Amino acid sequence: MVCHPTLPLVACLDSARPAVHVWDWGTGSLREVGTVGAEAAPYGDALDWDRTSRTPAVAWHPDQPLLLVAGEGGVVRWTPAGTSTPAGVPPGTSYRDLAFSPDGRVLLASPSSDGAWDHSDVVDLATGAVEVGPRWDTGITAHPAGGLVVTLCSDQGATLGLFARVDPGLRVLDRALVLDVDGYEAPVFSADGRRLAIRGNAYENTLEVFDFPSLELVLSTTLGSPSPGYPYPPEWLDEMHSWSRHNIAFGAPPGSLWVGTPAGELVELDLDGERAVEHEVLDSPVTALAAAAAGGLVVAGGNGELVLLSVTADPATARVVDHEASRAAVATFLATASEVPGHDDLEERLVLTDGTRAWDAEELAGVTEAEATDPTWLRLRAAVNTARDRNA
Repeated sequence: MVCHPTLPLVACLDSARPAVHVWDWGTGSLREVGTVGAEAAPYGDALDWDRTSRTPAVAWHPDQPLLLVAGEGGVVRWTPAGTSTPAGVPPGTSYRDLAFSPDGRVLLASPSSDGAWDHSDVVDLATGAVEVGPRWDTGITAHPAGGLVVTLCSDQGATLGLFARVDPGLRVLDRALVLDVDGYEAPVFSADGRRLAIRGNAYENTLEVFDFPSLELVLSTTLGSPSPGYPYPPEWLDEMHSWSRHNIAFGAPPGSLWVGTPAGELVELDLDGERAVEHEVLDSPVTALAAAAAGGLVVAGGNGELVLLSVTADPATARVVDHEASRAAVATFLATASEVPGHDDLEERLVLTDGTRAWDAEELAGVTEAEATDPTWLRLRAAVNTARDRNA
């Protein structure tokens, strides 16, 4: 599910077919107001990439009730008046991810319309002009204070969390996160912009939360049982797949992260107080969770349930969002980062952190030893560097 950033609208991806349903709660109750792709063929028994490759991507306009849906037949524009072909978007383009610029005038899309994954498109929606953008592949999430976005650049060896300005295309900055392996979902900022959560990965149900702007790791855990390693026992695979990949959202108070479970519960994680409280919500597994624009949560369940929850903070622990502090955090981050010129050899220009330590390109080039407890990406880097030195 993807909630509109300012309006009482939510786009819900159908679990049975590559379709998107739009719901409105402006009258106080949820009602469906539109569908894109209702005629699409069902997923059937398709799994993994066969299913993912058919799953639509969606993007809400920052201010208007306008949704773009990238599916098998190209990009479709939805408004309350109906669906149409969006002006300015190359027809028939198979984009896998979309985002609007903060002013709504530019579409950021991946992969490039020429099919290349090593760069993206920056589309001027007024003129149709397309410029080349940097590589990215998983969501573009804006900081609540504006002025900065974060996205992912995935690779099986390591995934990069890239921070960028949007002016009007992505201007990547040289401070970045490095995540082990690939298969993560789009990053999620808290309402006050103090925290960034990332749900992943392809091999187990990880959850990592970072402070912003320091990028220090404040939580690293696995939902359910950690990976036992390959070959995976069938019972572990069943448990892993029982967890939704879209089951986290920040809510009230701003320091709380909510996690949906296969038991139909919402677990409220107080990241500041290091406490967890379970709330029974559904009689079926939580299949999706999203923060509503005006507060509260939208929860989807395995029985087709869609529930709008009002999350009322305890007055003793409630925190009012400090917008000035949020803007100051962005300013601090921008003051400690520089724009990366061009789009080539991006990793060689970044200062990477996993939330516990940082490496620049020169340090990583010199790594030839790693412990068994180090992340896979660092052990791979050490092995590659050792082989390079041996063959030099």
